[in-house]
Amino acid sequence: MAIEAVVFDIGNVLIRWQPELYFDALMGEERRRAMFAEVDLHAMNERVDAGEDFRTMVYDTAERHPEWRDEIRHWHDNWVKLASPAIDGSVTLLRALRERGVPVFFLSNIGEGPLEQGQEIYPFLGEYDRAYISGAMKVVKPDPQIYQMVEEDCGLAPETLLFADDRAENIAAAEARGWQVHLFETPRGWGECLVSHGLLPEGVSA
Repeated sequence: MAIEAVVFDIGNVLIRWQPELYFDALMGEERRRAMFAEVDLHAMNERVDAGEDFRTMVYDTAERHPEWRDEIRHWHDNWVKLASPAIDGSVTLLRALRERGVPVFFLSNIGEGPLEQGQEIYPFLGEYDRAYISGAMKVVKPDPQIYQMVEEDCGLAPETLLFADDRAENIAAAEARGWQVHLFETPRGWGECLVSHGLLPEGVSA
């Protein structure tokens, strides 16, 4: 069946998500490694992805680790610098799809608070036809339920959805439901996939 919507992950597809790099620049790699070894910041972030309040979660974590309090608060206060830069080639592809009338969805493990901050800096994070955000849905990839919720909301058959994500487990879960998938590594590879499906013309530069 023909593709009826293209589904983008956000982190490491549209914007770089490697917070360690931000903290390396802020405090040096050695101190960053010590902080990350002592405080499970990714687990904290996963709770935000699952729907807990962004500021409350980060600030409560900071208070539990006073020796790192100021640094941990950066996760909330400077989130748009943690989540940077934009992956320009992917943004180009997103906009090219929408210009051609191809529906574009987001499906991302991200909290509502971080997304709101991102939308203030990155206009393309508001350029979608439908957005499926784990923080609002209270379920995260690769739980099969989140893909089912997308299908039920958009009303499209699984095989008509083409999904790009940088994590193999998220791709596998979507593929198990019948979605067409692309494991994102580079904008160029993603662009070639879109061309191969007839969604974009040859020569679109990512």
